[in-house]
Amino acid sequence: MRISTLLAFVAVFSASLAVTAPANAADPSCRLLPITDSAVSLQQARTVAVLYSENTLNTQQYLESYHSVAVNGAKNPQMDARIAKAFVDSSDPQRAINWLMGSLQKQFTSVTVYDNLDAAVQAHPDVVVMLDTFSRLVSKRNNQVEARFMAKFYDANLQYIGQAEGSRTQQMPSVWVHGKAAPQIAAQIDQQTQLQVDALKQFDASLKALVTAGQVAHL
Repeated sequence: MRISTLLAFVAVFSASLAVTAPANAADPSCRLLPITDSAVSLQQARTVAVLYSENTLNTQQYLESYHSVAVNGAKNPQMDARIAKAFVDSSDPQRAINWLMGSLQKQFTSVTVYDNLDAAVQAHPDVVVMLDTFSRLVSKRNNQVEARFMAKFYDANLQYIGQAEGSRTQQMPSVWVHGKAAPQIAAQIDQQTQLQVDALKQFDASLKALVTAGQVAHL
């Protein structure tokens, strides 16, 4: 990589991507703890009320900040286009949410997001879903890339039904080492995107198994 390009890469991403990944919050379903497990089967469910956990809201803020840095960095004329594109693509803050909502919509007739539990309950859905997500992307301080997605299902009486989940974790070689070629750095960063997609595909399979069999799929 040319020295000017390397310096631009380090200057843009080393400092800016010190954006801290969200810490894992307490169990997002703490307000929905069941007395006994529900006997409701998701096969008969049609309407779904979705709630975002604190982890999900924090993760969205983290991804939006990371993505903003990547987009601004891509405008730097000295930044290698392949590296810039890899950072922008891998930090898409809507990829996971859109995928997860799409996955739910394939299984249920109506899927609606609510701001709080009271609003969700008042809508009288067949089931309530607590959607919990967590992402950690590469930065100067972090080479551990993670993507975790979970949907916990409750019946109309807020009794626990089961959960669907998908997760991937990968320790990546540092992209900040001098001497690496731009295509090599871009390929490493692209692994972040593939890791997210793999975790989302695992979630899809888990959800399908949960709806079909009425029980949690252990993948």
